[in-house]
Amino acid sequence: MEVVELFAKGGPVMYLLLISSIAVAAIGIERFRFYNYASHESETFLSLLKENFKRQNLDEVLNFCNQENSCVGIVAAAGVKAAVAGENVSLALNTSYDEEAMRLRARLNYLSMIVTLAPLLGLLGTISGMIESFNIFSIQAGQPLAITGGIGEALIATATGLCVSIFALIVHTYFAQKLDENLTKLDKTVNIVLAGLEGQHETP
Repeated sequence: MEVVELFAKGGPVMYLLLISSIAVAAIGIERFRFYNYASHESETFLSLLKENFKRQNLDEVLNFCNQENSCVGIVAAAGVKAAVAGENVSLALNTSYDEEAMRLRARLNYLSMIVTLAPLLGLLGTISGMIESFNIFSIQAGQPLAITGGIGEALIATATGLCVSIFALIVHTYFAQKLDENLTKLDKTVNIVLAGLEGQHETP
């Protein structure tokens, strides 16, 4: 009951902060699952991809790439497919890279927004509560407890906003690191494909 009472004392802004915290949790769960899927055994795939370029023809390499559903597999398949079809390999790799990078960055901007928005919402709730407290104080002169109690309640919104912001910042930082790791793997994939295709052309 104490949590419910504190929530009610924080004012209407608390509902927005609750929605923000739920959004952070939902985005965090969705991104965690996606990044696990996106980088699933990617290092093993890249090592095998190098070997396949040395030992197999392009059609066999393409079949191998199509069996990998991670981001690196999709980018590699796009490059090899373009080579098999006689199309522009660099363009195909860059296009696929950009698409996968966009998928990796999806929703991270919302986390960044909540990091900034949550304290502002908390401050708005506090200011609103203080205005109400001063109105009570002006009406009920000689009762200082009325204003101090009202300010105490108003500060609940600020504290909640800071908690939501800290939560969002931790989640955002974690996935920003995961994003960098996955983009590095995509860069490595592009280099492996280009080097492998060059090696295929040099093979008599």
